[in-house]
Amino acid sequence: MSVHGGNVDVLLDDIAKMIIEQLQQDGRKSYAAIGREVGLSEAAVRQRVQRLLEAGIMQIVAVTDPLQLGFNRQAMIGITVDGEIEPVSDRLAEMSEVSYCVMTAGSFDVLAEIVCENDDHLLEIISKRIRAIPGVRGTESFVYLRLRKQTYAWGTR
Repeated sequence: MSVHGGNVDVLLDDIAKMIIEQLQQDGRKSYAAIGREVGLSEAAVRQRVQRLLEAGIMQIVAVTDPLQLGFNRQAMIGITVDGEIEPVSDRLAEMSEVSYCVMTAGSFDVLAEIVCENDDHLLEIISKRIRAIPGVRGTESFVYLRLRKQTYAWGTR
């Protein structure tokens, strides 16, 4: 499968998927070690990774545990919108506390995952910031009690 992203066409073949899998397991794994796993030279792996990054197919980032950083409250907020959905989702996406924002079909027009310090902080975000966005008709909050699973290892098989 050929994918166009940014200014780059990338062949998303089995080798590219294997490289992505290797980096999903360990984002700091060396290109030489990846090359041994997938049957390419270090230089070829480096070139392929660079093309995957430039095309926006993947990112290499540090994933943190919000609880360890003092963000003790997480919630998914279901938002209903009057009028156009995109301007509302754009405003939500600009908020630093929003870690995930998606336009949906169904009971809600937008779902936004919030990561914040405590319940007071969550209340301030919902009542003073989200509900103040023009077009927001209503919100419903789903407070996380315990995270059972979070994965970033999808999309390659």
